[in-house]
Amino acid sequence: MFKEFKEFALKGNVLDLAVGIVIGAAFITIVNSLVADVVMPPIGLLLGKADFSNLFLVLREGKMPGPYPTLSAAKAAGAVSVNIGLFINAIISFFIVVFAVFMIVKGFIRLRRQNEAAQAPVTKKDCPWCLSAIPLGARRCPHCTSNLEQ
Repeated sequence: MFKEFKEFALKGNVLDLAVGIVIGAAFITIVNSLVADVVMPPIGLLLGKADFSNLFLVLREGKMPGPYPTLSAAKAAGAVSVNIGLFINAIISFFIVVFAVFMIVKGFIRLRRQNEAAQAPVTKKDCPWCLSAIPLGARRCPHCTSNLEQ
């Protein structure tokens, strides 16, 4: 049983998945910081100096009555709140991650196509008369009927 587990764990796909998860977790931290520390402050200034991390609606007041200046104060008082700002930050983070993953996948697809094109055997040539693509072994061009053995 240990031998089977070892074979499973050492397969390339499992190791690739593990590396992807670790890198993804680190990437999420970077994106969250980008959203919270770089993207949202200018947007907040444009929308009237709003701090999105403290944008919330109180559904039920806590032990101490409101209003609460920050979300952390509301939580400390035991208030029940809908955290709209944190949700907006999460949506923006999601779209940044999706865009970054799209760009990475797009780059890998481009590299794969270049590798496939470089490794693909040449099966066609151009006719010197009409420049149409024809099979390598052709003796006469099927497009312009020129004799190619000259």
